[in-house]
Amino acid sequence: MPAVYTRTGDKGDTGLFGGSRVAKQGLRVEAYGSVDEANAELGRAKATLPPGEWRVRVHGIQQRLFVLAAELASDERGAQILADRVDDEDVTALEHLIDDCLAITGPQTEFVVPGRDERSGCFHVARTVVRRAERRVLTLSEVEPVRSEVIRYLRRLCDAG
Repeated sequence: MPAVYTRTGDKGDTGLFGGSRVAKQGLRVEAYGSVDEANAELGRAKATLPPGEWRVRVHGIQQRLFVLAAELASDERGAQILADRVDDEDVTALEHLIDDCLAITGPQTEFVVPGRDERSGCFHVARTVVRRAERRVLTLSEVEPVRSEVIRYLRRLCDAG
């Protein structure tokens, strides 16, 4: 098995998909790192769900977050090579998920205090981490192009929390 470490980032930079290198503390790395963190928190929340439809749906969102993070971790050359990207259908799928949740819970009429139980607490943490990821991506978009579908997907995912 090959080593996990490459030593290529020991001087403070990291490689993007496509071949270019950027500073590890740069906005792009912060953005896709925040998406990765959001995915991990969503995984923690998913682990509280029983097997079934909702767990499968959350897993599907995690898979789309990997795709979204890959795009953010790509330079212009790498982005042209990507075979899969988050698109309008993914945003619509999140909107359907939100609608399905509201069909169960009813419309939200007041702020929800996190921590009703362990599961809701985990999903609230995941929502706040997704919100932070959205802010990081928006900050990146002020200096580099970010597709609107990426931003819209993160916004809907915050709403799904």
